[in-house]
Amino acid sequence: MTVLSVPNRGSRFLMVVLVSLFCGSITRSQELPRVRILSTGGTIAHLPDRYISGEQLVQDIPQLAEHAQLEVEEVARIPSSEVGPQLWLKLAKRVNEVYAEDSKAAGIVITHGSNTVTETAYFLNLTVKDSRPVVLTAAQRLHGSLSADGPQSFLDAVRVAAHPSARGRGVLVVANGEINAARDVTKTITNRPETYESRDLGSLGYVDRDRVVFYRSTDSKHTHRSEFEVSSIQQLPRVDIVYAAAGIDGEIVKGLLATASPKGIVVAGFPTGEAHPAMDAELAKASAKGVFVVITNRGGVGRVMDIHPRYRSRPNWISGDNLTPQKARILLMVALTRIQSGSDLQRVFQEY
Repeated sequence: MTVLSVPNRGSRFLMVVLVSLFCGSITRSQELPRVRILSTGGTIAHLPDRYISGEQLVQDIPQLAEHAQLEVEEVARIPSSEVGPQLWLKLAKRVNEVYAEDSKAAGIVITHGSNTVTETAYFLNLTVKDSRPVVLTAAQRLHGSLSADGPQSFLDAVRVAAHPSARGRGVLVVANGEINAARDVTKTITNRPETYESRDLGSLGYVDRDRVVFYRSTDSKHTHRSEFEVSSIQQLPRVDIVYAAAGIDGEIVKGLLATASPKGIVVAGFPTGEAHPAMDAELAKASAKGVFVVITNRGGVGRVMDIHPRYRSRPNWISGDNLTPQKARILLMVALTRIQSGSDLQRVFQEY
């Protein structure tokens, strides 16, 4: 206002420059891709004494506005240990609604707690029905703490969600400058920021200062190519995980069947896809009664090959490929919403 009141040539020139810059900033803002933020809490939004809202988190990182037009929606405000199937279903439905309602939305970013972010990401990888990117991000250090990693990872996630090359690659987890596929990524370290790894297959790309770089895609089925639909589902089938270790017998399986009545059991087995003979015996009884049993590798690297010869005659016995036990559980839960055949489920574990 002061500039406009000074009647000299230099001031008029400055006024024109300021107006041009202002109009240019409006035009640039209008040209930026539109990204929806769905916040759920977690360390990325955690101060020492409370969780902050998604809106506050965005306000605390002004650099976000340089890369996208942001719309923020709070879905939950909880720690990652409280995340489970009900939030998964809520997020899947909301993501599908956003994309169905807004054809011009470039992407969606979900801020999440670190312990379970890879599980939520894989569930969405199976149930989102659009090729546009869904990017999850998380933090290892509290918001506002010394060297907090959340702001940079959030900024990187927005850049990836807004990037045209992210389309069609499935749900992604972006943190610590790396882009990982939801199917492959696992949290591996308790507190350090380099925690997310796709140990068997490697990351898809990186978020560098100058640009977003993709080097590969995943061939497994996902998102718009998935056969699964959860929009009308209120509750997922119960699937539990049992852990194989030296000397652990079948009592845990007997207790689980007596108290929880799961539709499926995932075995975090020895690396060769086996368990203690006593556990095997109880699992065989369970599979004979209609409980689906998926064998995975507790080491988390390498695929469980075709079912061990002594298991092949058992009904409802499935190889979990190279999925971690927690990812195999999610796939079985989702698959059981529409498939009740052991052979069809084996096909699903080979394709997803």
